[in-house]
Amino acid sequence: MPVKNLAVDVITANTDTSVTALAQTMLDEEIGDLVIAKDDKPVGIVTDRDIALAVARHDDLSELTAEDLMAPDPVTIHEDATAVELPVTMVEGRVRRIPVVDDEGTLVGIVTLDDVVATTGEMLDDVATVIESQSREFEPDE
Repeated sequence: MPVKNLAVDVITANTDTSVTALAQTMLDEEIGDLVIAKDDKPVGIVTDRDIALAVARHDDLSELTAEDLMAPDPVTIHEDATAVELPVTMVEGRVRRIPVVDDEGTLVGIVTLDDVVATTGEMLDDVATVIESQSREFEPDE
């Protein structure tokens, strides 16, 4: 299964977006991250954790922007990569969220560790169904 089938719509912000506006967008959209984009290409990512740490580190957030908080040059994955490549890319990049890009590097979505877990669960359920159907002595619990 290609990663593009797992990807959800990505919400973006600009490098000059204020921290308050970032937090408000996360609240409004009920998400924990924003991809910081320039010309529809990912240049950074800000998470709710980044904002929480900024509150602890700074007395005044009014002048801070996405550029001040973002992890620059985020790990990305191509939309045609397989779902099997996704957890490997996450481990290598030590990330839980990955922007999905096309051949030109343009954002097409985002995938998260939750997507990996859900997909793995679905695949294991399919495997269990095959095993159950081929096991003569197996009787599922009702």
